[in-house]
Amino acid sequence: MADVMTPEQRSRAMAQVRSKNTKPEMRVRSLLHRMGFRFRLHRRDLPGTPDLVLPKHRAAIFVHGCFWHAHPGCARATVPATRVEFWTGKLARNVERDAQKLRALQAAGWRVLVVWECEIRDAEALETRLKAFLAEDPLPSLRAEAKQSS
Repeated sequence: MADVMTPEQRSRAMAQVRSKNTKPEMRVRSLLHRMGFRFRLHRRDLPGTPDLVLPKHRAAIFVHGCFWHAHPGCARATVPATRVEFWTGKLARNVERDAQKLRALQAAGWRVLVVWECEIRDAEALETRLKAFLAEDPLPSLRAEAKQSS
């Protein structure tokens, strides 16, 4: 199937794709705020520049688009029919970079949650998932060590 846009039109359309303040991200932010959580946005000093950072909970949240981050098993995560080799490589690099950044954050002592674009639709399930993630003790090993030393 051929692209219905000229290369210039396609380039212009792709340039409009945002990486910050996307609709899915805004919905997660709104939900967290209503739940009473406060957070920082796009902390550039952390690996991967997480979309939301909750320092009090030592937690970082990424809101990933299913297409751009190749959500496994999701209908939105399809490879375009044109330039398959290019897109396969690009999306594979995105997935690998995401994994590296996640490992780096965890190694630095941060807990990480990835919220997928397709999960935003069910606000109740998302709220339950966020509550469970943020209810976890951010520093269980440090608390255990402090008890043993006292």
